[in-house]
Amino acid sequence: MINHTLMQLRQLKLNGMASALAMQTEQPGNYDGLSFDERIQLLADSEQHEREQRKQQRLLKAAKLKINAHARDIDYSQPRGLKQAMMASLLQCDWINKHQNLLLTGPCGSGKTYLACALGHTACTKGYSAKYYRLSRLMLELTQAKADGTYSKALQQLARMDMLILDDWGLEPLKAAHRNDLMEIMDDRNGSSSTVIISQLPTDQWYQSIGDNTLADAILDRLMHNAHRINLKGESMRKIQSELTEREHLG
Repeated sequence: MINHTLMQLRQLKLNGMASALAMQTEQPGNYDGLSFDERIQLLADSEQHEREQRKQQRLLKAAKLKINAHARDIDYSQPRGLKQAMMASLLQCDWINKHQNLLLTGPCGSGKTYLACALGHTACTKGYSAKYYRLSRLMLELTQAKADGTYSKALQQLARMDMLILDDWGLEPLKAAHRNDLMEIMDDRNGSSSTVIISQLPTDQWYQSIGDNTLADAILDRLMHNAHRINLKGESMRKIQSELTEREHLG
């Protein structure tokens, strides 16, 4: 009978419950003292945990984060202007619930992308959808979407993302079509989702990097009016880590 029940549970895709029931059957001494209600609750808890784990894995895979970054590994020891209290607050993800944005600026190698990916990873573990793009790659995908007739669908998918991470903002000049694409994205996401911008340029140079004053005003107004800001400074984290590793090898 137990084998038949296990088979039914798996056919119904209740794999968490099936695993928990198999454990109860294999280790009766650990569960004999529990009431029927308590044992059913354990099965339900196991199924919920299994589904949450699968959802997290699905969200992390879809996010395509550039770096496998974790909040626990963020380095606060280097003097780069990163405030631990602010990061702790952002890692709670309440700003995503409030549909606020985050602007991450600083020199090359200062750890901007790592911080954004750590926030993206944390968001996925809390059940939010996220997606990482280099801005130039996103513009290329949208150009291709226009050619194959999927542009509207692509914009809808971007609008639904709880957290959209755009890296290398301002690194390359924008074409007129790309400025229009950005306007569409920011307008769709304004007030309904959160966008993270990563840039080597300080925010006061973003108007010039967009290249059209009217569109720059419209795009940046939607980005900046409810945004948290982190401006990193100091030496390249890559250089510092390389020097630390070299000293370790030298003993």
